[in-house]
Amino acid sequence: MSFNISNKVVFITGANRGIGKSITEHFIDQGAKKVYLAVRNPNSTKALEEKYGEKVETIQVDITDEASILAAAKKATDVDVVINNAGIISTVQPLADNALDTLKEEMEVNVYGLMRVAKAFEATLIAKQGALVQLNSVASIKNYYDMTTYCTSKAASYSVTQGLRDHFKPHNVSVLSVHPGVVATDMADLAGFSDIASSPQVVPVGILSALDEGKFHVFPDAVAKQMEAGFQSYADNVIMKDFAG
Repeated sequence: MSFNISNKVVFITGANRGIGKSITEHFIDQGAKKVYLAVRNPNSTKALEEKYGEKVETIQVDITDEASILAAAKKATDVDVVINNAGIISTVQPLADNALDTLKEEMEVNVYGLMRVAKAFEATLIAKQGALVQLNSVASIKNYYDMTTYCTSKAASYSVTQGLRDHFKPHNVSVLSVHPGVVATDMADLAGFSDIASSPQVVPVGILSALDEGKFHVFPDAVAKQMEAGFQSYADNVIMKDFAG
């Protein structure tokens, strides 16, 4: 299903910095009618409000708090595109003393947060025949030892995204799974990858291209594209194939 951003209303979690901020700016530049900036701290979007005026509106949302998500969905009933970008990362090895606690925290945000957001906006997306975009990661298809818990949570969010694709398909709602590799964000700095990071701008460009072409996967940056080359056959022959019956 092809989907164009022109004159659409967008809801973005974690819209105040990094990839979320780049998506906000690029989507408005490409003709989005309005962007809801869904963030924990409303003061963090002041610069975007000053820059874009009525084209943006800040909504206080914590994706670990179901009530705040439901309140946001009740307010933003004009949304065409929901982008679940907010996430957390920790550098934790699999048997570290804090591994279990860290995994619980990352699952709470990276997986349960996605499910809460998708559920809250389900009716609106179906009514508008809109699009749901999930920021996953190359870490969803490969484990990195020093980020084992993060990789685990992203593998789970990728699996949920596949389920959401199947759930929304009969309703003509597009679902997109985005798999950045190394992009210049605070997360990349934390993981120690800032020296090889691509500009965050490649992510919204990739998202819009994928939505326009009706794709399910997008691997937007240089590192991600290297992994996509090896993953493509599996994606085509397993992930995207219907084995029912």
